[in-house]
Amino acid sequence: MIFFERLKTAQAARLFASVALIATMGIALAACKTLSPEATGSFGAPAASADTRSVMEAWAERYRAMPADPDTAINYAQALRANGQRQQAVAVLEQASLQNPKHMPLLGAYGRALADNGAYKQALEVLNRAHTPDQPDWRILSVQGAVLDQMGKHEEAQRYYATALRIVPDEPSVLSNLGLSYALSKDLVRAESTLRRAAAQSRVDGRVRQNLALVVGLQGRFQEAENIARADLPTDAAAANVAYLRQMLAQQNGVKPGEAKPSVRAQGG
Repeated sequence: MIFFERLKTAQAARLFASVALIATMGIALAACKTLSPEATGSFGAPAASADTRSVMEAWAERYRAMPADPDTAINYAQALRANGQRQQAVAVLEQASLQNPKHMPLLGAYGRALADNGAYKQALEVLNRAHTPDQPDWRILSVQGAVLDQMGKHEEAQRYYATALRIVPDEPSVLSNLGLSYALSKDLVRAESTLRRAAAQSRVDGRVRQNLALVVGLQGRFQEAENIARADLPTDAAAANVAYLRQMLAQQNGVKPGEAKPSVRAQGG
């Protein structure tokens, strides 16, 4: 699934599963939310490679020498997550945070790692200590919103994104998370307008456009979705994404292969 920018595979499965219910209401939703709470406030980690393994080994050596150093723990944990060792990353950050209970960047990394490992409630508790009401960190606010979306608390998540946007208006990563949150709330019209606003920013990541393509496709505008996806993907990959989305929506609506596909409309459409 190349489509979602801020959600992880586990969440994507939940989102695709939700389409059956939404489709019966004349609304469609599906996604692969990166909730990368690192790329745009998500919590995913990059895929492992030979390079990431060598980086992990280098940070492991430094960590063995300085296990209580916050920066070393943060970098070692990130390298572990990049190699799929999420539980070990949590353990490293937990131990470092016990030694540095007021180090906010460390707490932020620990909260992200917990969310990445599915410990959402504990992640929120830690993230609440990673910044203060008088000095809020918009990145942490966006991660908190992403965690709440993972927990199905979309209205609450949207309040966190709104607070972040008061600090950094038009920040594309936060707008992208907010747009996906609207999609999860079955409000595809607001999801699309928010993602278009995100995609219009000069600092936009290509994944934001893929999220926009997803939401457009979920409203049945498949050719438009494919055109948007082509801005960042090879033509065959963009077409494959849209074809998969079309097939998934057709199956959720009870259409067999070869039959005419029903139009998928957004709420209020």
